[in-house]
Amino acid sequence: MELVHSGKVRDVYADGDDLILVASDRVSVYDVVLPTPIPDKGAILTRLSLWWFEQLADVVPNHVISSTDVPAQFAGRAIRCRRLAMVPVECVARGYLAGSGVVEYRRSGSVCGVPLPAGLLDGSQVPEPIFTPTTKAAVGAHDEPMTYAEVQTSVGADLAAELRRITLAVYRRGAEVAAGRGLVVADTKIELGHTPDGRLVLGDELLTPDSSRFWPADLWQPGKPQYSFDKQYLRDWAAGTGWDRHSPPPEVPAEVVAATRARYGEAWERLTGRPW
Repeated sequence: MELVHSGKVRDVYADGDDLILVASDRVSVYDVVLPTPIPDKGAILTRLSLWWFEQLADVVPNHVISSTDVPAQFAGRAIRCRRLAMVPVECVARGYLAGSGVVEYRRSGSVCGVPLPAGLLDGSQVPEPIFTPTTKAAVGAHDEPMTYAEVQTSVGADLAAELRRITLAVYRRGAEVAAGRGLVVADTKIELGHTPDGRLVLGDELLTPDSSRFWPADLWQPGKPQYSFDKQYLRDWAAGTGWDRHSPPPEVPAEVVAATRARYGEAWERLTGRPW
């Protein structure tokens, strides 16, 4: 095997015609990798992605070849997958206002060029799920919002339409499944790529606490921070330290690590109904 890419969270190895996608315990906030890992995070992300790939197999195909035919040292946190030519767009769907979407909405009344009604609060549900893509930045750089017109310019009108269609379909199915388990999916990010024969399929991860915001439906209340089963807790901790998001980030205290790991584990348990 040959290491061909090391991202913020995942390492990618070439193994013949296949790739081995390995989820580490690294964690990033604001597009910066923190120095402290979260135990079991890579395994939770891998198992939850595999579970979601099965749930959405009829919505969009994915890159998975095998979750067991992987090197022993990576067992439980790796996937053997097809090589894809990745589309240079982070595909984001939002059903609720949160994070950078709130900031942009307060500034312009829109998110990624999509106008929204006046009077929405942090955590408000938007009238219909919206496609809010971003650039795909390198490690250490920041993803930037894109309008749909900018996506069309970047990848062409036909592919842009497919990216939007698939992203919203994934969000709607994911939100429907999660709602049956008492969870709100506020937003989610997916990545898509082309197989050698030209098919557009899901890559990377799917509907995990790293790529999505999960809120308990019974506690959801617009206008205040939401309790979340994702890394928003870690983002909030980082923001409260006074860190400027550019200089080397601080070490994460043991109690914050434990609380973050517990939320990732609870996301798995609530969604799948299986103990971690």
